[in-house]
Amino acid sequence: MLLGALALALALAPGTASALGEVCTVSTSPIVFGTYVPTASGATDSTSTISVTCTGIISISVNYTIKLGTGLGGSYAPRRMSGGAGTLNYNLYTNAARSVVWGDGSSGTATVSDGYSLGLLLITRNYSVYGRIAALQNVAPGVYSDAVLVTVDY
Repeated sequence: MLLGALALALALAPGTASALGEVCTVSTSPIVFGTYVPTASGATDSTSTISVTCTGIISISVNYTIKLGTGLGGSYAPRRMSGGAGTLNYNLYTNAARSVVWGDGSSGTATVSDGYSLGLLLITRNYSVYGRIAALQNVAPGVYSDAVLVTVDY
Protein backbone atom coordinates (compact mmCIF):
# COMPACT_ATOMS: atom_id res chain seq x y z
CA MET A 1 0.00 0.00 0.00
CA LEU A 2 1.33 3.46 -0.89
CA LEU A 3 0.47 6.67 0.93
CA GLY A 4 0.27 10.15 -0.50
CA ALA A 5 2.95 12.79 -0.14
CA LEU A 6 3.88 13.78 3.39
CA ALA A 7 4.87 17.34 4.18
CA LEU A 8 6.10 18.66 7.48
CA ALA A 9 6.21 22.40 7.99
CA LEU A 10 9.05 23.23 10.34
CA ALA A 11 8.09 26.76 11.30
CA LEU A 12 5.56 29.48 11.50
CA ALA A 13 6.18 32.77 9.70
CA PRO A 14 9.81 33.98 9.71
CA GLY A 15 10.63 35.98 12.83
CA THR A 16 12.92 38.84 13.78
CA ALA A 17 14.38 39.70 17.15
CA SER A 18 16.97 42.10 18.52
CA ALA A 19 19.16 41.95 21.61
CA LEU A 20 22.21 44.22 22.08
CA GLY A 21 22.43 45.78 18.62
CA GLU A 22 22.20 42.55 16.68
CA VAL A 23 19.16 41.62 14.67
CA CYS A 24 18.49 38.00 13.70
CA THR A 25 15.85 36.40 11.50
CA VAL A 26 15.02 32.73 11.10
CA SER A 27 13.56 30.95 8.08
CA THR A 28 12.92 27.32 7.27
CA SER A 29 12.21 25.07 4.37
CA PRO A 30 9.61 22.31 4.76
CA ILE A 31 10.77 18.77 5.22
CA VAL A 32 9.01 16.57 2.68
CA PHE A 33 9.20 12.82 3.18
CA GLY A 34 7.42 11.89 -0.05
CA THR A 35 5.61 8.57 -0.30
CA TYR A 36 5.70 6.33 2.74
CA VAL A 37 5.32 2.58 2.17
CA PRO A 38 4.07 0.90 5.39
CA THR A 39 5.42 -2.52 4.36
CA ALA A 40 8.95 -1.30 3.59
CA SER A 41 11.53 -2.66 6.03
CA GLY A 42 13.60 0.54 6.12
CA ALA A 43 12.86 3.95 7.58
CA THR A 44 11.91 6.90 5.35
CA ASP A 45 14.41 9.76 5.69
CA SER A 46 14.46 13.37 4.54
CA THR A 47 16.25 16.61 5.34
CA SER A 48 15.46 20.29 5.61
CA THR A 49 17.28 23.50 6.47
CA ILE A 50 16.89 26.15 9.16
CA SER A 51 18.58 29.43 8.22
CA VAL A 52 19.52 32.04 10.81
CA THR A 53 20.61 35.45 9.51
CA CYS A 54 22.12 38.02 11.88
CA THR A 55 23.57 41.49 11.47
CA GLY A 56 24.99 44.00 13.92
CA ILE A 57 25.02 47.78 14.11
CA ILE A 58 28.46 47.78 15.71
CA SER A 59 31.18 45.16 15.81
CA ILE A 60 29.70 42.61 18.19
CA SER A 61 29.30 38.90 18.48
CA VAL A 62 26.11 36.91 18.56
CA ASN A 63 25.40 33.63 20.34
CA TYR A 64 22.17 31.72 19.95
CA THR A 65 20.45 28.42 20.55
CA ILE A 66 17.98 26.83 18.12
CA LYS A 67 15.14 24.86 19.69
CA LEU A 68 12.40 22.78 18.05
CA GLY A 69 8.97 22.26 19.57
CA THR A 70 7.09 18.99 19.92
CA GLY A 71 4.70 19.64 17.06
CA LEU A 72 0.96 19.24 17.26
CA GLY A 73 1.26 15.77 18.83
CA GLY A 74 2.76 17.31 21.99
CA SER A 75 5.61 14.82 22.39
CA TYR A 76 9.24 14.37 21.37
CA ALA A 77 9.11 10.59 21.68
CA PRO A 78 7.92 10.26 19.04
CA ARG A 79 6.57 13.30 17.24
CA ARG A 80 3.37 12.56 15.33
CA MET A 81 1.97 13.70 12.02
CA SER A 82 -1.78 13.55 11.71
CA GLY A 83 -3.94 12.91 8.69
CA GLY A 84 -5.69 10.10 6.91
CA ALA A 85 -7.46 8.20 9.65
CA GLY A 86 -4.79 8.46 12.30
CA THR A 87 -1.22 9.43 13.09
CA LEU A 88 2.21 8.63 11.69
CA ASN A 89 5.24 8.62 14.03
CA TYR A 90 8.39 10.49 13.01
CA ASN A 91 11.18 12.50 14.55
CA LEU A 92 13.68 15.28 13.84
CA TYR A 93 17.37 15.00 14.62
CA THR A 94 20.46 17.20 14.94
CA ASN A 95 22.77 14.72 13.19
CA ALA A 96 22.86 12.67 9.99
CA ALA A 97 23.03 9.41 12.00
CA ARG A 98 19.61 10.39 13.41
CA SER A 99 20.64 9.48 16.93
CA VAL A 100 20.10 12.84 18.73
CA VAL A 101 16.50 14.13 18.84
CA TRP A 102 16.30 17.90 18.22
CA GLY A 103 14.08 19.54 20.80
CA ASP A 104 14.27 22.16 23.53
CA GLY A 105 16.85 20.44 25.74
CA SER A 106 14.25 18.66 27.88
CA SER A 107 13.15 15.01 27.88
CA GLY A 108 16.49 13.78 26.54
CA THR A 109 16.46 16.12 23.52
CA ALA A 110 19.27 18.40 22.34
CA THR A 111 19.44 21.92 20.96
CA VAL A 112 21.87 23.42 18.44
CA SER A 113 23.98 26.42 19.50
CA ASP A 114 26.28 28.71 17.56
CA GLY A 115 28.17 31.95 18.01
CA TYR A 116 30.36 34.22 15.90
CA SER A 117 31.52 37.83 15.38
CA LEU A 118 29.24 39.99 13.27
CA GLY A 119 31.07 43.23 12.54
CA LEU A 120 28.90 45.20 10.10
CA LEU A 121 28.21 42.13 7.99
CA LEU A 122 25.01 40.24 7.33
CA ILE A 123 25.81 36.60 8.12
CA THR A 124 23.59 33.61 7.37
CA ARG A 125 24.24 30.19 8.86
CA ASN A 126 22.35 27.10 7.69
CA TYR A 127 21.56 24.12 9.90
CA SER A 128 20.42 20.77 8.57
CA VAL A 129 17.39 19.09 10.11
CA TYR A 130 17.35 15.32 9.67
CA GLY A 131 13.90 13.68 9.64
CA ARG A 132 12.94 10.03 9.89
CA ILE A 133 9.67 8.11 9.75
CA ALA A 134 10.04 4.72 11.43
CA ALA A 135 9.44 1.65 9.27
CA LEU A 136 6.51 -0.76 9.41
CA GLN A 137 3.82 1.55 10.76
CA ASN A 138 0.31 0.35 9.99
CA VAL A 139 -1.33 3.60 8.84
CA ALA A 140 -4.22 4.44 6.57
CA PRO A 141 -3.58 6.09 3.19
CA GLY A 142 -3.70 9.87 3.19
CA VAL A 143 -1.68 13.03 3.54
CA TYR A 144 -0.05 13.43 6.96
CA SER A 145 1.43 16.67 8.30
CA ASP A 146 2.61 18.44 11.42
CA ALA A 147 3.83 21.92 12.34
CA VAL A 148 6.89 22.37 14.55
CA LEU A 149 7.78 25.74 16.07
CA VAL A 150 11.40 26.83 15.61
CA THR A 151 12.71 29.14 18.35
CA VAL A 152 16.05 30.98 18.26
CA ASP A 153 17.11 32.29 21.68
CA TYR A 154 19.90 34.90 21.79
